[in-house]
Amino acid sequence: MIVAIVVLVILGFWIAAMYNGLVGLRNQVDNAFRQIDVQLKRRHDLIPNLVSAVKGEMKFEQETLQKVMEARAAALGAGKTGDMKDLAAKEGALTAALGRLIAVSENYPQLKANENVSKLMEELTHTENQISFSRQFYNDVTTKFNTKQQVFPTNIFASMFGFSQAQLWELPADSPERENVKVDLSF
Repeated sequence: MIVAIVVLVILGFWIAAMYNGLVGLRNQVDNAFRQIDVQLKRRHDLIPNLVSAVKGEMKFEQETLQKVMEARAAALGAGKTGDMKDLAAKEGALTAALGRLIAVSENYPQLKANENVSKLMEELTHTENQISFSRQFYNDVTTKFNTKQQVFPTNIFASMFGFSQAQLWELPADSPERENVKVDLSF
């Protein structure tokens, strides 16, 4: 009888430790996603300032500026739906539009000389790097969480406790972010 009680207590502690481990990983996934969200908000806030700063100098590139603002608006809307694939696709389109803007702006010497534009470009580049690092960290934690749920014996209890797989941050196959930036400087 005592042996059975000891086994049940050990089993109870083991299940509690497994459950707590899954909760901890789920919270890390949520936190990692929120870190991406913070960086995306920073990028969304920088874009109007950057577009305003370059608008006067880039008279021939109004279409590029318009695409950046449209992509920003779409990305802002996608963040409210909670759909990870839609968010990744819209953010990918915004990244591609920003890439074109940055590439085109390199060909305007007066923009390079403008201190405000240089600071904004530097901030945007830094933010893009932070977004990349945040996405990588999110995917690392998400993979760890998903793997923990799939291995035996945790897989038996994970679904019983209501845990489900988290989505990785991945770009759709047709995402503009997967394409190389094409710059046409013919006027």
